[in-house]
Amino acid sequence: MTESSDSVVARNRAAWDREVDSGNEWTVPVGPEVIAAARAGDWSVVLIGHEPVPRAWFPASLAGLDVLCLASGGGQQGPVLSAAGARVTVLDNSPRQLAQDEIVAARDGLSLRTVTGDMRDLSAFGDDSFDLVFHPVSNVFCPEIEPVWRESFRVLRPGGTLLAGFMNPDIFVFDDDARVNRGELVVRHALPYSDLTHLEPGEHERLWGPGQPLEYSHSLTAQIGGQLAAGFVLTGFAELPHHDDLTAAYMPGYFATKAAKPSGSQC
Repeated sequence: MTESSDSVVARNRAAWDREVDSGNEWTVPVGPEVIAAARAGDWSVVLIGHEPVPRAWFPASLAGLDVLCLASGGGQQGPVLSAAGARVTVLDNSPRQLAQDEIVAARDGLSLRTVTGDMRDLSAFGDDSFDLVFHPVSNVFCPEIEPVWRESFRVLRPGGTLLAGFMNPDIFVFDDDARVNRGELVVRHALPYSDLTHLEPGEHERLWGPGQPLEYSHSLTAQIGGQLAAGFVLTGFAELPHHDDLTAAYMPGYFATKAAKPSGSQC
């Protein structure tokens, strides 16, 4: 199977629009009680799995900071960070995901901007536009990620922070049929993995249903090395088991990085 990068973006946009209709857990907006607590200073957001990001990874105060929630629609992280005092922009490929953020903003009187776009192309934003980029586990749906890091570096102000979550690429070596349907871990795929190149015709639809998002593994060279190559300095690292996968007993399923754009950096 082959498919152009633009067609992958379009397919995954439509797929995530449908995920909103199906009630995927990452499309369900936070309730008003969560927003009220965030306004009172009691807030948290997730970057990987279900564990809150350590508060030490954030600035002491978000008040007045410009935050880009990158490929982070769904009415969850963006509204919470807005209620905590940040000026938030949410960019996502899925209009329906962005609509979830807009619903929370209208319901709770939040000032929050939404932008439809590809995480690899942040040309809607000028250089040095944000103090923080919050990028949860979403580049698994992107064919290439080095542009994500370069663009994140460009739009961050010197001294700004990138918080990124991503999948452990080793998860993708296993046969999904054996893992999901038989509870077995059977090594099948070489890395880096792509749904488009590693599955037989029709297999993706048989396993996951019609029109589901396409996924890609990305090497740690692309994930971590890509951040370093873009100019970032890594200042934090975390890992967690996958929250609902057989592999959780054997390996971490998620990684998270905290990275800084050095003061004095130029794009």
